[in-house]
Parts: sequence; structure tokens; C-alpha cells
Amino acid sequence: MDMCAATMQNSGPAEDLKTTVLQLRETVLQQKETIMNQKETIRELTAKLSRCESQSITDPGETRTGSRRKETGKNTMGDVSRTPADTLNQLSQTLQSLKQRLENLEQFTRNNNSAQANNLKDLLQNKIEDLEKQVLSRVNSMEESKPGQKNETEQRVKVDSTLTSLHHRISDLEKGQKENRPADKFQLTFLLRTNYMYAKVKKSLPEMYSFTVCMWIKSSASPGLGTPFSYAVPGQANELVLIEWGDNPMEIIINDKVAKLPFVVKDGKWHHICITWTTRDGVWEAFQDGVLRGNGENLAPYHPIKPQGVLVLGQEQDTLGGGFDATQAFVGELANFNIWDRKLSSGEIYNLATCNSKALVGNVISWAESNVDVYGGATKWTFEACRQIN
Repeated sequence: MDMCAATMQNSGPAEDLKTTVLQLRETVLQQKETIMNQKETIRELTAKLSRCESQSITDPGETRTGSRRKETGKNTMGDVSRTPADTLNQLSQTLQSLKQRLENLEQFTRNNNSAQANNLKDLLQNKIEDLEKQVLSRVNSMEESKPGQKNETEQRVKVDSTLTSLHHRISDLEKGQKENRPADKFQLTFLLRTNYMYAKVKKSLPEMYSFTVCMWIKSSASPGLGTPFSYAVPGQANELVLIEWGDNPMEIIINDKVAKLPFVVKDGKWHHICITWTTRDGVWEAFQDGVLRGNGENLAPYHPIKPQGVLVLGQEQDTLGGGFDATQAFVGELANFNIWDRKLSSGEIYNLATCNSKALVGNVISWAESNVDVYGGATKWTFEACRQIN
């Protein structure tokens, strides 16, 4: 039996392992056009990981089905369990994200001529190159050696520790940009599918008889990009939720009533999406990149959105402000999240999607750094929608 198959059989209950593999198979190189260095190294690493993972799935046809609610008694306090192949996959994603953040810092330092920032950026770039070599060496070791190495945990802890240190150093450098950017020119990055990485909007929602919610979103996660946002109130965890779970299409949920949305956004590119809704007859509309893609009615008709709840970005709530499930976590990047207490016109939505100077900001929730707190490793860094899409 080869390394991957043996590891999968010895790492825990078969059902949990199958679910874990399906949850953690994220695309590593969707944004490789922005990476100027180490392309050959990343390509080789990805190919080897893919071969290893293809041998690890014992029953690829089995997927999680059933209710969005977590099963009673399910442990939700830790991250998704990892096999060696899954660990390397996540490490590769971490490296990719750190590289993208360095690209952003390079652009920032070119505009600001900071010698100190440039020196630190060079040090971080060298550190990333060293980490890539470590991960690649680990892949080769997995392919060539037998299962059950005693130092596997030690090696994983060492690499994880180094990545954490690197993440903090980049975050410290990024903090220096805050004084030089407007309050709304930032994005949130949710790198991994966990149940502890999220952002919380400080304000709650008022009672609303209609609304429009809009955001910029970027993801290539599979299966399902997860939950961009969820709003829970006492007694109803699914008061207002946007979710793409498993192989299902994206859905908008209001008071446990569901409408399927015609969005196609998992291509690793930035997309602008808006959903409008009114309590009268439950009429809804879905816009992608400024264009109406679908509409319907009878979505929670005559049910006003309740006030005094908790608004979370990146996780689906099963209890008020918590009860997160890693399988429903959002993986990707999110920006310019705004909510209005009315239905915006198609022209107003088009202005938002095309970065028109007349574009509105939310009168209920507006996108500003001071309005959002991040937890569990979710990060904030500079984002300007128009610069990204042009």
C-alpha cells in the first residue's frame, strides 16, 4: 500500500476522512498570474500534491448531504482534521496567499519609497522561498518513504510555526498602510476552511421590510465557496444568510426560506454581486457584475428582517454569534460589503459594479475598517475594486 492510501486508512474513521478530503481540496494556483517568482517550483509542488491526493480518496462519490444545521453533539471547537496531503495542500495555499500580500506590499512600497519597508519585504520574500523548499522536500519525502515517520508531527509544527511568524511580520508591515489609505479601501481574506476564522460587523441590522446587500467577492473554493455572510437573531440563526454549500448553487436564506441564485463566481476573479428583496410577496433579484441574472418571488413574504442580531462575515451561524461549522466557512476574499434598507434600482447597482463616482454606500451597513473586527487569522489589507478589475 502506498504512502497516501496507508495514511488515510490509519488517520481516523473512514467517513470523517472522506469528508475531510472533500472539504480541503482547494485550488492552489488560481491566481498564479500575479506571482512573478518561483512559478516552476509552485507548479511542480501542485502536481505532486494532486497525485498524492488522487490516491487518498477511497470513495469520491460520497459527499455530505442533509440539513445545514450541524449534527447534535458534533465537535465544533477545532479545525478540520488533516492528513499529510491535506496539510501540505493548506501550506501551499498559505504560501500563495502570503505571496499575494507581498505583491500588494511591493506596489505600496513603490508608491511610497520606504527603504525600511523594502528591506523587510526582501527578507519576507527570501523566507517564503525557504518555506517553499521545505514543503517541496516534504512532498518528495512522502512519495519516497514508508508510512509512519516519527518526526512527521515535529516537521509539521516547525513549518506551521514559521508560517505563523511570517504571517505576523507581513501583518505588521501591512498595518503601516492604514494611515495612507481611505477607510473603505480594504478587503478581508479568509485563507482556510476553518470554524474559527471570521469577521464580525460591529453594528446590527434594524427591522427591515426590504433590503439590498452588495459586495465584491473572489473565490475558487471547491466544493462550494461557503458563507460570505450570515445574520442571526435570538431564536432564529438563519434570519438572513448567503451560502454556497457543497455542490449546491449559491442560496439566499431568509427566516429559513430558501431561494437559489444564478451566480457563477468561482473562477478566482473579482465579481460584484447584489441581492435585493422586499417583504411584499417576497420578491427578490440577483445581480452579478451589474447585470440582472435572476429573480423570483415568495421568498419569506411578509416577514420583516428582525433587528438586534449578529452579523458575521465568513461563517454560517448555528447559534447567535457562534456555532460555526468548518464545512460551511467561506474561503476567498471579500470587500465593499454594504447593506441598504431599500431596493436599489438597476442603475444604482450598475454604478456600484462599474465603480462609478456616483456609487452609493450602504445606509444601514457601510464598508469601513472601523466597522469590522477580524478573528482567527482572517486578515485586512488594502483593496481598491476599480484598480483590481481594470
